[in-house]
Amino acid sequence: MPQKMKRREFIGLMGAGMAVMTLPGCISKENMVKERPNILWISCEDISPDLGCYGYNEVRTPNIDRLASEGIRYTNAFTVAGVCAPSRSGIITGMYPTTIGSMHMRTRNKIRNINYEAVPPSYVKCFPEHLRAAGYYCTNRSKTDYQFNPPITAWDRVSGNWGDWRGRTEGQPFFSVINLTITHESRIRVPLDKDPIIDPASVTLPPYYPDTPVVRRDWARYLDNIEELDRQVGEILERLEQDGLAENTVVFFWSDHGRGLPRAKRWVYDSGIHVPLTIRWQGVIKPGTICDDLVSFIDLGPTVLSIAGVEIPPYMQGQAFLGEQKAPLREYIFAARDRMDETYDIIRCVRDKRYKYIRNYQPEKPYAQNIQYMDLMPTMQEMRRLNAEGKLKGPEKLFFRKTKPVEELYEITVDPHEINNLAKLPEYESVLKRMREVHENWKKETKDLGHIPEKEHMENMWPGGVQPKTATPTISPNGGTFNSSVTVKITCPTEGASIAYTTEEGKKAHWKLYTREFNLKKNSELKARAIRIGYEESPEVQADFVIK
Repeated sequence: MPQKMKRREFIGLMGAGMAVMTLPGCISKENMVKERPNILWISCEDISPDLGCYGYNEVRTPNIDRLASEGIRYTNAFTVAGVCAPSRSGIITGMYPTTIGSMHMRTRNKIRNINYEAVPPSYVKCFPEHLRAAGYYCTNRSKTDYQFNPPITAWDRVSGNWGDWRGRTEGQPFFSVINLTITHESRIRVPLDKDPIIDPASVTLPPYYPDTPVVRRDWARYLDNIEELDRQVGEILERLEQDGLAENTVVFFWSDHGRGLPRAKRWVYDSGIHVPLTIRWQGVIKPGTICDDLVSFIDLGPTVLSIAGVEIPPYMQGQAFLGEQKAPLREYIFAARDRMDETYDIIRCVRDKRYKYIRNYQPEKPYAQNIQYMDLMPTMQEMRRLNAEGKLKGPEKLFFRKTKPVEELYEITVDPHEINNLAKLPEYESVLKRMREVHENWKKETKDLGHIPEKEHMENMWPGGVQPKTATPTISPNGGTFNSSVTVKITCPTEGASIAYTTEEGKKAHWKLYTREFNLKKNSELKARAIRIGYEESPEVQADFVIK
């Protein structure tokens, strides 16, 4: 049976040289501090654990390595999708994309004439809202990409350049996300006339890639970008140090999914979903810790809430792996692949620490379907050329089979590249049966929406192809003149809507999250807006009372 996921009953209502810690769990609850720490996420894009701290010696990453040496390095961290937008939708909500309808890449696609936003159940929120409600200052620099527009209530600030913690009030705890884009897939192939710094002849390629100058060049450029990423990480950490905040700030470093190369990004093989995750929490996490606990990236939000001392909402499928609300260890992680840009497929996977099970629901389709954006990568073009000429050999040919097996099973500990499918071997029958059952139960428990045709799925979310609209909020009292102050209440009839308000003017006005009635002591231009995820934002409304 699959691992029981904490608070899952609620879902039924939805129609190198480091010390190794031992299990059960790398950090005990007793080590957690009581004060509210600051929290910083340094996120990047499209890299696997190809870093010095993970024993990868073909790239230099001194800043990330140092961060890992000062905290904990997770060796079994996984995203829920091998591509950015579905993965990020799971991170921001603590929910599986296949549960909340955000599994297709992307919800706006001109080639397929698709135009909608994912509309999760009404009770689902972006988890920073819960932090804001608890007094945290929350910023994002600057990528969101959630499969829905980020609601105004999710962040105090979403900005470019150096948008971070510096805008908060004195003493206010913060949660800041800084996303670095240098390692994105597109940065490998653009500009193509730029020679790699790392010698392409020195790199080691996975066995499923043909060993050609074109492929080696792409891999070397990928590693170049990681080295530049490390430099940028160092700048952020130095900025934190300069501000005197390093000691009381929990720092996460992670990637949204695996490397942006063929048979990695967009896939549920480990090359697409196995990612780096390091966390520094001074005074709580022992420096140099290595942890092999299974972590799913839907656990990131609940873990931040747990560290901050904020109660984890019962609807979240993710579970905390740090903090006072730390949950029992995971037995399995799950991931999915659905439509990738213009190409449809349905693939699900289950992984424990030893085995990976993959279920191909459209086995009649080849792996190497054409995807316009993916096919811009020189490595992909090289692989297609060699395949057409009959020059691929051994594992290089696997990706170009005309059909897929219904089931795939890999023993990751001895076959990390997932080359040898064990699904039909009698000696692995019991493992196959167990993993298959885990998968089937997970699908049922999480109410996997992947088998609903997308046109029907769109109609369920945006009836008639029209985006639902959040109702206009109401500010009470409605009119009147008051002496000194007035108690203000703001409501919105749209189920699940969140409300933001401000008394400031202009485009740079700070919109606060409304959580309860508040006392307004001076006459001001009080305005409010409401938004439910996936809905159109409400019209802005202004209070019409007067305070003398």
